[in-house]
Amino acid sequence: MRLSFRFFLIFLNIGFFLQTFGQDQDRSTAFANKELDSTFFLYKKQLKLAQIDSRAIIIARKHWVLGKFYFNVGVFSEAMGHFNKALILLDRFPKDTLQITVKNSMGRVALSLKNYNQAMSYFVEAIKKSKKMGYIRGQAISKGFLGTCFEKKGEYAEALKYQNESLEQFQLIHDIEGLSLVNENIGSIYEDQENYALAKEYFIVAYDYVKDSNNADEANILNNLGDVHRKKGDYENGLFYTEKALAIAKKIKDNHQVESAYKDLSKTYVLLGDYKKAFSHLKESEKINEEIFYAQNTNQLNVLQTVYNTNKKEATIKLLEQESKVRSARQNLLLVIVCSLLAVLGGVFVFVRKKRKIQEYRQLILKAELEKKEIEEENLQKEIHLKTAALSKYSLHLSQKNKILSDLSATLTNLADRKNMNTSEKLKGLVKEINFDLKQDKVWDEFIYFFGDIHPNFIKNLSALSKDNLSPAELRLGMLLRLNLSSKEIASILRVTPDSIRVARHRLRKKLNLNQKEELITFLIAL
Repeated sequence: MRLSFRFFLIFLNIGFFLQTFGQDQDRSTAFANKELDSTFFLYKKQLKLAQIDSRAIIIARKHWVLGKFYFNVGVFSEAMGHFNKALILLDRFPKDTLQITVKNSMGRVALSLKNYNQAMSYFVEAIKKSKKMGYIRGQAISKGFLGTCFEKKGEYAEALKYQNESLEQFQLIHDIEGLSLVNENIGSIYEDQENYALAKEYFIVAYDYVKDSNNADEANILNNLGDVHRKKGDYENGLFYTEKALAIAKKIKDNHQVESAYKDLSKTYVLLGDYKKAFSHLKESEKINEEIFYAQNTNQLNVLQTVYNTNKKEATIKLLEQESKVRSARQNLLLVIVCSLLAVLGGVFVFVRKKRKIQEYRQLILKAELEKKEIEEENLQKEIHLKTAALSKYSLHLSQKNKILSDLSATLTNLADRKNMNTSEKLKGLVKEINFDLKQDKVWDEFIYFFGDIHPNFIKNLSALSKDNLSPAELRLGMLLRLNLSSKEIASILRVTPDSIRVARHRLRKKLNLNQKEELITFLIAL
């Protein structure tokens, strides 16, 4: 019976996703943070003022602040760039604790990208520097992050070791925020190990530090307490803590905690057999999750667009400055020529000097033109990169969607064949609806549109190489191979077996008259 509950929950989740996916995606702009641009320009202005002031420690601090801004909106490459610049400047100040903070920030970027080994190296360096400086709080923070890395890797003994060391150091300096965070981290480790009794004890200690603070930390710990009670089978207390977390999250407008609370409530009601409430809470969870997803992506795109526009304006200003120098150089050149004509008797030495200046001015003109072309090429490369990333993400989504729907269809068909269940006819109807959705070509139309935007002449060139007309299926195979996808990935997207893909590739090679030594993917990429 517990297994059927899980299938029910999966079905609700996928059903709601299909319902919301087709809605107008342009509404995601409603979730964009209007303060992002003003915040970015403020930090950028502060950095420029610090650079004018020329004090390295101030410049390093402003680079770190701007790096934190990029990290918070998920633009990790820009964040790491500013953190590295800050770290280079801080080499002049070996006793400044900002070094520890920057190292921890770089480790958090690697942790967000799930590059745990890289993250651990940053945190270990931060611990060493903190010990050398006698900076206890820095050690405590770095050890807590290091423990999180081990937890993510499933090495719970090491995770507990570093979290406990972090806890001891936070206790030494009476850091309430740190004590709450580390107790929560230790509780999460025990929860992962299914030691719910110990997990509960640490969550309660963590909660005592933030009780009645009405912030995200309190909502998060309450969600954890509700989760632990549910896993222990204490559904009444599980609902109590989760609903309390939901109320706080709504009050402070923290969508991540609201989404988490709704999802936990849905799981609890499924276990209680109240599927109506489970479905209602799951719908709310998916709705908020969708809002978070679109808001995050919109914020990232807005920041990238702002950065692009800012760099473009700065490049334009720089180009204008160069053009001004060129005009000034030309005027000086004219003046030099006139003076040379008037001062011919000045001798050969003066003439040689003037000629040398003329060459320098010409080089300046050429340099300005080259810089302008380099800026234009860089902007085009960035645009191609963004579109290619979007297409890859779309292909992955298509694969995941088809796999999930296929697995769900098979599962529901098996359930429908069980004669002792009353929901057979209803489930069969659902199977028909899902199979109907799978046959729709709307997703492929959108995929072809994105593909054509990046590779406009590919389909035309591919069709022209074959004497026999290529079928739509062969054209689709060609496009997916052009994206350098494996046979397994293509089979998942087209909902066929990998063997079918291998046969289709062989037929496509024959139609394109390729010899045995020539790689099909290499040939398609070169089109």
